[in-house]
Amino acid sequence: MNFIIAGMENFCYNTLKRDKDGVFVKFKILSLLMIILALAIICGCDSNVTKDVKAGNLPAEPPAPVDEILKDMSLTEKVGQMVMIGVYGNSVNDDIRFLLAQYHMGGIIFFDRNMDSKAQVRNFVENLNLVAVEKAPLFIAIDEEGGIVSRMTHDLTPPPSQEEIGYGGNPADAFNYAKSTAQNLKDLGFNLNFAPVADVGTQDTRSFSSDAEVVAEFVSNAAKGYEDAGIFYCLKHFPGIGRGTVDSHQDVSTIYADREILDAEDLLPFKKIIAEQDNSKFMIMVSHLKYSALDEENSATLSPAVITDLLRNELDFRGVVITDDLDMGAIANHLDASEVGVLAVKAGADILLSCHEYDTQQKIYLGILDAVESGEISQERIDDSVRRILKMKLELTKQNK
Repeated sequence: MNFIIAGMENFCYNTLKRDKDGVFVKFKILSLLMIILALAIICGCDSNVTKDVKAGNLPAEPPAPVDEILKDMSLTEKVGQMVMIGVYGNSVNDDIRFLLAQYHMGGIIFFDRNMDSKAQVRNFVENLNLVAVEKAPLFIAIDEEGGIVSRMTHDLTPPPSQEEIGYGGNPADAFNYAKSTAQNLKDLGFNLNFAPVADVGTQDTRSFSSDAEVVAEFVSNAAKGYEDAGIFYCLKHFPGIGRGTVDSHQDVSTIYADREILDAEDLLPFKKIIAEQDNSKFMIMVSHLKYSALDEENSATLSPAVITDLLRNELDFRGVVITDDLDMGAIANHLDASEVGVLAVKAGADILLSCHEYDTQQKIYLGILDAVESGEISQERIDDSVRRILKMKLELTKQNK
């Protein structure tokens, strides 16, 4: 501070010698004194700030919006955020009201049974959001991959299958179809599409290619199309079901490829998107298949080795992990619904998807709630998942402003 004042005094002295007009001299002196005073105040304030920091007297950083919401949520509300359900009917009915009010379900997935026309879907979505009085918006989801997996085709033009798009050889087509699909879905009120399929070489037209590099490039372009249109998307089915021999809707099967092959091929599209894109704007759906190189005992949905060790820790995915439908035979034929949700959460899943059975949905919810209350699952583990879910949902509020 003394150094600064001395410099100013020297500047005043030289200025006075050069200036012959007393008015300007007085003005300059006054101005310079004001500068010196301001600097002294600033330095003094800085000194006080430094003292306060050392003493620990400064207020803490304001909590992030996610933490503010999380702090205000009950355990029952938190567990509800971790369950996404399918419902029956084409408008809000007593069953839907009960599920949303009693269990605070965090998302709804639509099927053809829920969709008659564009106007009806818009009205249904609007009323769902009105009924679900929660601290975070609902995920309103759909499977609109294109090709054989398309909804309400009589009133909603589906994109071609991914196989057809990939066969065309132009990755920009994946971007354009994804963006167009996203815009159509967003117009109906959807904010999440369970697409694109990131599997390599499926035999059912759902994969872009049997070449992992091609799949990665087309999936990357599709991801950018969804993000450009402002709708969430979901890569599926981690770590890849292209080698599966049994439809997991029917039962579980095992993929015996070694780890080197999985790394070079099946995992490649997932790795690319995780590294390139904002992880808070897409989900990853985990398959029900077993992968002997990763976990010989458990399907991927229930495997800490797959979800926590590989997807979270090794590939560094920081977004929301959702299970495939827990009503599918690969899971439902072997485990009771009251324990399957607990196992999936312990493995690292954030959202448990149950598309068809109300009884299953309630058992999944209550099973997790009981596990937390008994101490089998910690409150911190639940908070980790809900924090990721809320972070994603806050992106919705940004997009809707």
